Amino acid sequence: MILSSVHSSLLADSKIWWIVAVVSVLVALFVFFFVFSVLSLWIQAQLTRARVGLLDLATMRFRKVNPSTIVNNKIMLVKAGLTSTTTDQLESHYLAGGRLPNVCKAMIAADRAKIQLDWRTCTAIDLAGRDILDAVHTSVNPKVIDCPNPASGKTTIDAVAMDGIQLRARARVTVRTNIAQLVGGATEETIIARVGEGIVSAIGSSKTHAEVLANPDRISKAVLARALDSGTAYEILSIDIADIDVGANIGSRLQADQAEADTKRFKAEAEKRRAMAVALEQENKAKIQENRALVVLAEADVPKAIADSFRSGNLGIMDHYRMRNIESDTSMRNSIGGGDSGNKPST
Repeated sequence: MILSSVHSSLLADSKIWWIVAVVSVLVALFVFFFVFSVLSLWIQAQLTRARVGLLDLATMRFRKVNPSTIVNNKIMLVKAGLTSTTTDQLESHYLAGGRLPNVCKAMIAADRAKIQLDWRTCTAIDLAGRDILDAVHTSVNPKVIDCPNPASGKTTIDAVAMDGIQLRARARVTVRTNIAQLVGGATEETIIARVGEGIVSAIGSSKTHAEVLANPDRISKAVLARALDSGTAYEILSIDIADIDVGANIGSRLQADQAEADTKRFKAEAEKRRAMAVALEQENKAKIQENRALVVLAEADVPKAIADSFRSGNLGIMDHYRMRNIESDTSMRNSIGGGDSGNKPST
């Protein structure tokens, strides 16, 4: 019995040791796998003095960070002499979704060009969606913007001088990036719009188009004096008038259109007065006919009055004959004098 119990305890102890050994081997393999996977990167970092810890490299995968990206960019910064950027800063920007290679290249380019650009500003610009590397390149090598933008479908900026002559101009604006205002600053479209507005204002304030054609640089000076790059992500270096042509005579066209409009208005007023005169004439004719009707009605009452006078004795037969003779004489005299021959003595 004693031998069997001792044998059972030995078997149990051996099983525990086997389990411990298996677990230890698995843990060792697991650690070796992660350490070996980043061992080459750690050696590369150590040889280049990038100072990236082996434990940090092994745990980067748990933080969902690509060790190769961090090490390569850290080496690139160290080799360029930018040793102030830490591994934690690189990981933080990578986890924030930034374009880490672009940021590191922009930092190196800015340092080479002696442009003041710190890591915080650089990452903020990148996270804002701006291409920081292109911004640094544009700051070093200014670019030229066509005004107006050919992509908009317009090829010239049209403006009219005080003498009514239209001028069509094209400008080329040289700008460089203003990194301090890159976050929140207006883009190229704003620059193009402001320059176009300035050109239209400069041409419109000229007394004659000949002044503009003789001195196109006055447009550039007038536009530059307005500080059109304020609040934008660019600094305007120069505005050059590439081409300027004479267009239509807008002033004479407007005058012709105004004269035509005045003619139509005067005709309408004359037609209105004529219609009012015709209406008044028709009203007068109607009144004349009405008065004639009243006269006819009044004449119809004369025989009735004469008859009433006969009945009442106020009028005798001789008085009636005298009145008829007077009417006959009057009618005869009118006929001789060229009057209305149709007036007949009343009966």
